[in-house]
Amino acid sequence: MSSQNPKGPKSALFAGFAEVAKALGQGHRLEILELLAQSERSVEVLAERAGLSIANASQHLRLMRRAGLLVSRRDGKRILYGLSDPAVLDLMAALRRVAERNLAEVREVIGGYFHERDALEPVGRRELARRLKDGLVTVLDVRPEDEFGTGHLPQAINIPLRELTSRLRELPRDREIVAYCRGPYCVLAFEAVALLRRRGFRIRRLEDGYPEWKAAGLPVAQDRR
Repeated sequence: MSSQNPKGPKSALFAGFAEVAKALGQGHRLEILELLAQSERSVEVLAERAGLSIANASQHLRLMRRAGLLVSRRDGKRILYGLSDPAVLDLMAALRRVAERNLAEVREVIGGYFHERDALEPVGRRELARRLKDGLVTVLDVRPEDEFGTGHLPQAINIPLRELTSRLRELPRDREIVAYCRGPYCVLAFEAVALLRRRGFRIRRLEDGYPEWKAAGLPVAQDRR
């Protein structure tokens, strides 16, 4: 290696990898990625859903776009952001697994908040696909209506969590319900499961969420309104 180029190709690669890791190193950015895994979104929508100012959300989006995690396109007067690659989902899943296995703080939250609301084994994607095909289960999507409209599991009923108590009559009591939302630790699904079990429904969670279902190549439906 020339003395004029002390930084070799391996070091350059690792520097690039570190840029991606740096872009992931903030909780709000991971939340934004979870939201963008559902569908493209504008900065205004992302800011509202993540509880951020538009300026703060814009800063996070620019940083993640520079790191190659996001792409953007213009739609009229809006700029829409989306995940650059399905591998971003794999990266988020790997982060989750490492944290679950090695961080006491993460295990404490999982064992507390999440397990208090649902300690039962979740339903796997392939199992749910088989049961849907056989007509043995009702699937409940508790995401907001606009997220449901851009893509959802086949035959799913959309009742956003905030409307669940007032729409219990729409759910069957004579068959099992499987609830899902944005991902494996989406609070909406855990809260829905806890609420419906208290009301006497037979309900379990899907093991993860809509983005993982779609990434696995399983059938999805759209219901744009």
